[in-house]
Amino acid sequence: MFDRWFAAALRTKLSRPYVHLLFGARQTGKSTLLNGLIPDDSLRFNLADPQERSRLLANPGEFAQACRALPANKKGQFVFVDEAQSVPAVFDAVQSLYDADKARWRFVLCGSSARKLRLTGANLLPGRSMVHHLYPLTLAEHPAKATTALPATSPLPFSWSDDQAPQHPFPAWDLMTRLAYGALPGIVTADPQDRPSLLKGYAFVHLEEEIRREAFVKDWGAFVRFLQLAATESGQILNYASISQEVGISQPTVKGYYQLLEDMFIGLRLPAYSKSPRKNLLSTPKFLFFDLGIRHAAAGMNPSTDLVKADPGPVFEQWVGIELWNRLQYLGEGRLYHQRSRDGAEIDFIIETGGSLTPVEVKWTEHPSLADARHLLTFLAEKPKEAQHGYVICRCPRPLQLHENVTALPWFCL
Repeated sequence: MFDRWFAAALRTKLSRPYVHLLFGARQTGKSTLLNGLIPDDSLRFNLADPQERSRLLANPGEFAQACRALPANKKGQFVFVDEAQSVPAVFDAVQSLYDADKARWRFVLCGSSARKLRLTGANLLPGRSMVHHLYPLTLAEHPAKATTALPATSPLPFSWSDDQAPQHPFPAWDLMTRLAYGALPGIVTADPQDRPSLLKGYAFVHLEEEIRREAFVKDWGAFVRFLQLAATESGQILNYASISQEVGISQPTVKGYYQLLEDMFIGLRLPAYSKSPRKNLLSTPKFLFFDLGIRHAAAGMNPSTDLVKADPGPVFEQWVGIELWNRLQYLGEGRLYHQRSRDGAEIDFIIETGGSLTPVEVKWTEHPSLADARHLLTFLAEKPKEAQHGYVICRCPRPLQLHENVTALPWFCL
């Protein structure tokens, strides 16, 4: 139901004669996207189905037998394996078949856990595979219609009029709704009254059961407490010592749990930007949950717009960070950082692409001022060659030039 931003690029990549691995958290739309991109006559294995998973675990050779039974196809016969990490032996079978006849098959494997593959020593087909990732919907995939045309003299490299603004079948998916319920495709399309229950189900059934199955966690109660605290503190600088003390587990265990969330694509770590002449900068990374709706539910909150209205600024900042991270991953280049000094001076995000730096501040205000850009101006002065322009992402109705080197951008222009 969505024109995924990554679909065109993925379609092109799937035409290449390699094994294709698509990773991402559950419910990000991996299966739906792939089913729409590969031919209808493809051979499909759904290892999320317990019966099919058990059958291949009991008889791994059945996979190769089914592949060999496919008719010849000059362009390569597609074979799609969903939740491939559930049966690691499939990867060895794929390598054997691929090495025997690269042109005969086009294997596409998707999964939601890199950890299980690593722990089981699964063969990730080095030199034979292309790895792709899918994330929750970006702003480009369910954009809001701009209520104000961008001025022709805007310093931005684009403009549109109201009749040219991007259209979407879910125009009511406004900013507050995005901040409250996140961007998983199934949540966006769900009845609004069902969204909180669906998100809680994901957090307390899927997340806990999936992690219980995928990882060896000695103290399950401590992990559940960790998960709730990690979600509550999403968007903040990591404090392993504080979480260790509050949950009652060691710091190495806390670090291992955070790594588990990353391996299952539930969270992402933003490193601190350290290439600065200042000596009082913190080196600790930030951690963000991959989706705001899941973050709220995992923190034990009831996802709703009322929840966001109580303290919208931090949630808005996390949304911008998630959006920037997802776009950079799809582009396949660039990195995202944050920066904070010991005296509290902070730049929310720093984008590094092609040797250039773009500092970004996030403010909930509808009326940005030059005072909101003071840390951006400091950074630009420190990095005159690498950083030419900074942005304040906020809720202003149109782009505003706050300084010759700083533009305030409406959230829908992000």
